[in-house]
Amino acid sequence: MAIGLDVHARSVRAAALDTVTGELCEARLAFDVGQVVAWLVMMEHGHGTSAVAYEAGPTGFGLARAIQAAGLRCVVAAPSKILRPSGDRIKTDARDAVLLARLLRNDDLVAVRVPTEAEESARDLVRAFDDARIELMAARHRLSKLMLRHGHVYDPGKDAWTGAHDAWLRQVRRDQLPAAGAGTLAAFDAGYDAVVTIGARKKRLEIDIEAMAADSEFTPLARRLGCLRGISTVTGFALAVEIGDWERFTGGTIAAYLGLVPSEHSSGGSRSVGPITKTGNKHARRLLIEAAWHHKATYRPGKTMRDRWALAPAVVAARGDAGNRRLHHRWQVLMAHKKRHTVANTAIARELAGWCWSLATLN
Repeated sequence: MAIGLDVHARSVRAAALDTVTGELCEARLAFDVGQVVAWLVMMEHGHGTSAVAYEAGPTGFGLARAIQAAGLRCVVAAPSKILRPSGDRIKTDARDAVLLARLLRNDDLVAVRVPTEAEESARDLVRAFDDARIELMAARHRLSKLMLRHGHVYDPGKDAWTGAHDAWLRQVRRDQLPAAGAGTLAAFDAGYDAVVTIGARKKRLEIDIEAMAADSEFTPLARRLGCLRGISTVTGFALAVEIGDWERFTGGTIAAYLGLVPSEHSSGGSRSVGPITKTGNKHARRLLIEAAWHHKATYRPGKTMRDRWALAPAVVAARGDAGNRRLHHRWQVLMAHKKRHTVANTAIARELAGWCWSLATLN
């Protein structure tokens, strides 16, 4: 029996398809994991071995783990890979459940990996940190543009958002902004408070990540990835928990999973290659894109890199050194061919993904 579930925050629409007789049984359930699993077990007892499928979404993977714990096969389907008839203009929960059941029966669903509870907890932490990073960038941008509108520009020869920059902001607030009016002062205070508050939250999350990266089941993998330039403790830990099981990939397939390979639209004798696909895990892709920039500068292993190598197995450290040299050489080659910096960096990130896989799976 193939069972499709259309899962929502407050309801679940179920469709059970008998793979022998073609009989279809439908039900509407509340989103209660215990109730859903009990109904699935009842269907299995009445009709034989069952397999269950539902789309990955905001409801998470708790239902999948509960179904698997009950002894049933569960497929969490990748929504972007579900085959839908192009001419179908009616979409309902009942139709979606039936479609999932039929695709499951025909083995036409692409499954996503169900993370463990520990992986999902760690992933929540790194994504909260990423959210804080994005919010801090936006808050700083709003505050700096408020200052610019009133003609206050920080010394271009100095780094912004340092202690000296903070002192400059407070000095301008005290001595010059009052002339702009009470509304401007209130807007500055709100923007400055947002920068300080979000910055403190981001720092707390970073400390939590570093503590978990130093003593958890993800520590060995994070330390292996840290043997490559551009991959700090936070980045290595984030890559470890975002990708999870590295063994399911090869050096050639991990870049495709991360959406770092070129898109293509070819037909007949014509072949057209476009920008990268940007499919898969966008969080891991961003981390690799950022890390790739570090390989452009001249490669001279310093104390920080050697300290990271000391925490990893010797064979992994040697492999990381080889990867750093190779990636820097690739940057030089691409620059010699006058490739645009963004194009070159994406190519380096694509190869960096393969080196990360190599270190993660090296015995």
